[in-house]
Amino acid sequence: MHEKWNGIVAALWTPMKSESELDATALRTNVAFLKQQGIHGILALGSTGEFLYLSPALRKEVMQKVVACADGLPVVCNISDIRHKVVADLGKHAQSVGASAVALLPPYYYSFAQADLVEWYVRAGEEVRLPLFIYNFPERTGNPLSLNTIEAITDQVPIAGIKQSGGDFSYHGSLAQLGRKKNFVVFTGSDTRIAEAMELGACGCMGGLANGIPDLMVEVYAAVRSGNVERVRLCSERVSEVGHLVDTVGFPTNIAALIEARGHSAGRLKSITSADTLNRFRRLKADLRDLFEKWGLSCNGHDGVAVVAADSTTQQMASR
Repeated sequence: MHEKWNGIVAALWTPMKSESELDATALRTNVAFLKQQGIHGILALGSTGEFLYLSPALRKEVMQKVVACADGLPVVCNISDIRHKVVADLGKHAQSVGASAVALLPPYYYSFAQADLVEWYVRAGEEVRLPLFIYNFPERTGNPLSLNTIEAITDQVPIAGIKQSGGDFSYHGSLAQLGRKKNFVVFTGSDTRIAEAMELGACGCMGGLANGIPDLMVEVYAAVRSGNVERVRLCSERVSEVGHLVDTVGFPTNIAALIEARGHSAGRLKSITSADTLNRFRRLKADLRDLFEKWGLSCNGHDGVAVVAADSTTQQMASR
């Protein structure tokens, strides 16, 4: 398990032609780019993949397509939903299409007692016969997972690992310590702090910036593993510079700009988007292109598909 789960796992963006139609061509192109750059795995339908905008049927289609495109690369499918029946159904589908593992957030919006969160994961783990990643993102779900809760879950069902996202960075260390005891791995969701997370015991990163700079993130990981301190510093600084730039546009729309700056299609934006945001989207893409040109990163993908706001009343296009 530990040999399989390590490195840089791209939290994959989901390109759409319309609200109900997946852009399968863009998906194939983007996954091929990630594989070419040496990515170690893919997280499909996570926060970056905007799973909340997609119906269960669409999510099933994405799972099947991503596994097929990955062609042997490990794929983790996020099966999160507030309804247990949907979680179980998505989990069984992930298994049927050949996913390597599933990831599951705590239920969100409503508050849950820690004992209820244990039950949530235990029931999912019993029904879904794939390695299970706990996906802890308290700022988004409103339901943080305590260390005792995670330990209680691992006592009842096998856990492959945890994706730790959010503001409490020091929590990586406590989770890694528990992981050594309970035989699970810890991935950070903090793209710009890969080296720091690995120092705390993380085995790698599951992050959205990998859609646009997989080569830089893979190099950070490799440099940490080899002990090349100067390379860690240089590549980490570059990842941080990209992270600082993308923060000028809200997540995850900023990931679409990052993908397009690298020369690939992000498809149609899923959220209702203002003219102001579209203007900042354009500026961000231009700034990223300038940065990549300065660094000598190739940006020669299949650029040319318009990214448009989901709000049909505006129909504004992010120009290239």
